[in-house]
Amino acid sequence: MRPPALFLGLAFGTMPAIATPPEGYFELGPGVTLESGDSWTDGDEHFRLFGVQACLRGTAYTDKTGTRRDCGDASLAVLAAYIADTKPLCAHVARSAEAVLVSCYSTIGSDRLDLANLMISSGFAFASLNANGLPHHAPYAVAEQTAREQGVGLWQFDDVQHPAILLGQAAGQRRIER
Repeated sequence: MRPPALFLGLAFGTMPAIATPPEGYFELGPGVTLESGDSWTDGDEHFRLFGVQACLRGTAYTDKTGTRRDCGDASLAVLAAYIADTKPLCAHVARSAEAVLVSCYSTIGSDRLDLANLMISSGFAFASLNANGLPHHAPYAVAEQTAREQGVGLWQFDDVQHPAILLGQAAGQRRIER
């Protein structure tokens, strides 16, 4: 059974409103329901960070104490924290059959930070791959490789599996079953 989505309404309820977002951007703020470490719903609309694949909910890793943890929950918790702490602004990039793909950024001091890059470089998400196994956005693959080499985030655990492997195996099984 899949754990319920995380509702961010309470987390944002006491935050002051920010200035009007620049043209073409919208706030990722109060009232959204996080579904995973890379997607959320706002009303009837489903959104997904472009170029990102979070850990799949229901998959596990073993932490340093030997405890099995839900990898997808870890990705989701970090996304929730980044949203709460940095109040990102997002823009539509494309639309897939399932979601509106967006790119989001936060301004911290004078720096503008890409939310997808934050998730990947901190080791709590991965560069998403296309049907040919190539990254949708090459700089995210570089950030992922650096996070892996440095053993940050989920990469510090020996049994973390890249979700693309699991998704590829599932797609292969569906083709065989047909």
